[in-house]
Amino acid sequence: MPMWIEWTIATKFLREGKTQSTLILVGIAVGVAVIVFLTALITGLQVNIINRTLGTQAHIKVQPTEERNRILPSASGSAHLLLESKRAQRLRSINNWQQVRDVLDTLPRVTAVSPLISGPAFARRGEALQSVALVGIDAPRYLRIIPIQDDIVAGVFRIGAGDTVIGKQLATDLGMHVGDKLRLDGGQGRESVVNVAGIFELGVRELDARYVYLDMKQAQSLLDLPGAATIIDVTVDDIFAAQAVATRIARLTGLKAESWMETNAQLMNALRSQNLSTRMISVFVALSVALGIASVLSVSVVQRTREIGILRAMGTTRRQMLGVFLIQGALFGLAGSLLGAAAGYGLVAGFNTFGPKLFYIPVDPWLPVAAMALAAVTGILSAAVPARRAASLDPVEAIRHV
Repeated sequence: MPMWIEWTIATKFLREGKTQSTLILVGIAVGVAVIVFLTALITGLQVNIINRTLGTQAHIKVQPTEERNRILPSASGSAHLLLESKRAQRLRSINNWQQVRDVLDTLPRVTAVSPLISGPAFARRGEALQSVALVGIDAPRYLRIIPIQDDIVAGVFRIGAGDTVIGKQLATDLGMHVGDKLRLDGGQGRESVVNVAGIFELGVRELDARYVYLDMKQAQSLLDLPGAATIIDVTVDDIFAAQAVATRIARLTGLKAESWMETNAQLMNALRSQNLSTRMISVFVALSVALGIASVLSVSVVQRTREIGILRAMGTTRRQMLGVFLIQGALFGLAGSLLGAAAGYGLVAGFNTFGPKLFYIPVDPWLPVAAMALAAVTGILSAAVPARRAASLDPVEAIRHV
């Protein structure tokens, strides 16, 4: 029997069981729509969280190694009690940071490298006093990592020649506006008066209340570290490869390289939990679809026992009979997944249009394709049991079936 005849018989069985077929198609469509919508929703939420988190920090921070106490060994044959306190970490420069920067520029997967000098200071305006973090940057390099110029809410991004850019919350606390003068005190008599050229808002209160951006030379002078860089910021082409790149940098330079995955461990745990929950939902939805298809085809085998017997008596082989019901399962999966993919797109569009608009849900073009493929494979596999039962029916017994 040619393949097209198997296809014809399969579609005939589907048309005759119209009510059952419609119900299972609706069930498959709902399942696929749930998979598409939830997967797109979780993916969009993760992208939004990561962008908000990494929008204000580098993927990797390279810093000097921690200072440790050196303890002399005890003399031979003697013992001594030791009470050790961890050594305080002073502000230190990265040795040969220019060479380290040039080496990092050549590493694969690294997209941007920016040395900077950062340290504590006080900002004064009249009687107001605030603790701040001075951040001296090489602007062209730093803006490739954190585009501060896009977050300017007043004035312009301009540093150097006595100009600075401060956070919106700090400006509010000190009652400052663009063009005002700000006195920065680095301690031990190191002071400088700078002009506020711009005010930024990163959306993170702590950063908006403390960060003061300066040219590297200005910051070096205030922090008493001439020619120094205390941190080298690095970004990579794949944020989830940051830990592997950080490990390589630490091994290559001997410095401390900390990825965003280490500094945001709770965020990583949340992302893993979300991925796990999405997979579990997809598995249970696929299982419910499979049980639905299997139950409908099992009923179909019982209802069409005499027809199956007649077909077998006419020369239809077991393999061909098996193919008829496998085709039915595939048709259920494909038709239901097409409807479900369209419904999933509709739900995503509805969320983006009428939802709270806290974030945008992108849809990967391959996501509906993957959901459709999963539904088709599920349909074929779930049809295997009733198909084997139909193929194993004895023609004589089947024809006598009432």
